[in-house]
Amino acid sequence: MLSVTNLQVFYGTIQALHGISFEVREGEIVTLIGANGAGKSTTLRTISGLIRPKEGKIEFNGQDITRMPAHKIVQMGIAHVPEGRKIFPNLTVRENLLMGAYTRADKAEIAASLENVFARFPRLKEREKQVAGTLSGGEQQMLAMGRGLMCKPKLLILDEPSMGLSPILVEEIFNIIREINRGGTTVLLVEQNAFMALQIASRAYVLETGRIMISGPAYELQADPQVRSAYLGSIGKADKA
Repeated sequence: MLSVTNLQVFYGTIQALHGISFEVREGEIVTLIGANGAGKSTTLRTISGLIRPKEGKIEFNGQDITRMPAHKIVQMGIAHVPEGRKIFPNLTVRENLLMGAYTRADKAEIAASLENVFARFPRLKEREKQVAGTLSGGEQQMLAMGRGLMCKPKLLILDEPSMGLSPILVEEIFNIIREINRGGTTVLLVEQNAFMALQIASRAYVLETGRIMISGPAYELQADPQVRSAYLGSIGKADKA
């Protein structure tokens, strides 16, 4: 479904990605794990057209999207839920969700998608008319994910969905990600909570300073001594909001 080949990205003279290559197959959850500054978010932003690579190629369902404008990539079926949620705080929950459907024209289909999001996230339905900036951190993350689903993506890209959430909410968010995937949406997940990410992923890639150092089935990486030492030392812990 998604193929990334020899991706090289610079911020000025600083090279952020050093020729990384990976793939995401239809129906999978694939996770990128690594420390801050490893290049995870840069990778996602490049895939979704927010950053232009110096070299490399990105293909989605056989089509080259390397230099395609971001809004066209959304129309292709890729939705990016960014780090920090980036909701519209002065709009209501409903208005935020409808912003996610801006590339769609069929009002009946949009209404059906809205009801599907409310069914998946009942708390958003309860707060449909509430201003989004007044939601809790967990509710804002649900809203960001719901907004991403409103464009009916084939591939949902999630950047640090558990950041700043309590352990109970982290568990809930990961259960929702699993349900979204079971519903037919492929997921590319960037997550510092490596333990939780490896629990739900099919395959994983470990990034260090802009390079892929280890890759393989998620269950193998969970057992890898290097991965366990570097990323799984605080199993089950999460930062409280």
